[in-house]
Amino acid sequence: MESGLILGVYILTFLIGLPTNILSLCAFSIKIRTRPMPADILLLNLTVSDLLFLFFLPLKMHEAASNMRWNLPFFLCSVTSFFFFSTIYTSSLLLMAVSVDRYLGAAFPIRYKLCRKPLYAAAGSAFIWLFSSAHCSIVFFTEYLDTGNSSIDPSICYENFTSEQLKILLPVRLEFFFVLFLGPLLICTFCYLNCIHILYTRPRICSSKRQKAMGMALGTLLVFVICFFPYNLTHLMGYLDGKSPEWRYYTLLLSTFNTCLDPIIFYFSSSTFQATVKYSLCKVLHCWHKPALAIEAASNS
Repeated sequence: MESGLILGVYILTFLIGLPTNILSLCAFSIKIRTRPMPADILLLNLTVSDLLFLFFLPLKMHEAASNMRWNLPFFLCSVTSFFFFSTIYTSSLLLMAVSVDRYLGAAFPIRYKLCRKPLYAAAGSAFIWLFSSAHCSIVFFTEYLDTGNSSIDPSICYENFTSEQLKILLPVRLEFFFVLFLGPLLICTFCYLNCIHILYTRPRICSSKRQKAMGMALGTLLVFVICFFPYNLTHLMGYLDGKSPEWRYYTLLLSTFNTCLDPIIFYFSSSTFQATVKYSLCKVLHCWHKPALAIEAASNS
């Protein structure tokens, strides 16, 4: 593997993803304190998921800088791999939940508004965290499975699997493909296509809401196709071939860009986030404006 390429992608992802997601965290924290909506709670959890991924990314940078050798304590390999993978699937499930929220709000505006409570979004987010974490706990079982094979290199982190480990790992990865990727992708596609159709067939809907829905749909599908599809395809190919594809690690590089593309979705989903971005850009350009006024105006819109 080209460790230089891997390190470069990790550094680029970290430099872009960290400031944009910190900005997202501030925006959604403000919105939840003023006027919490279910979508804002889901997107806040998505931001936390991205920040957790970025928090452990420097350890993967260290691995790439060491020519793909794991020179850190071995328990950190399992912990890093767990958060590396679980945040990917937490993101896909949260994006699915956001699409369902948007669809129900467009298809059943009155009925859904009556039962649309932030508590339900918080409970759904908690379930998603538990669901993805339970699935990705396979990392710990696989890494510490006693195979009796003394030839395993402890300096290789979660890549050099024995045949006994693959017998457990490959079927689990296949389930990941169907349950944690294909299912959310189909639900997102159904929800956003119907949501766009509803908005464009109702003449009283303003063009800004239509553009926001289109931006959300395209941004979400872009994340699934670019970031999630290649990596999850390796699960299917690995199960059919009986081994992990050699190009699997490069697909993980695409998955890291998820943390950079998610803020695009945030921008089209929240007027508060748009106001925060505009204020930050103005501040950089020395165009000083009062942030509270802009954010409060966006929150009330």
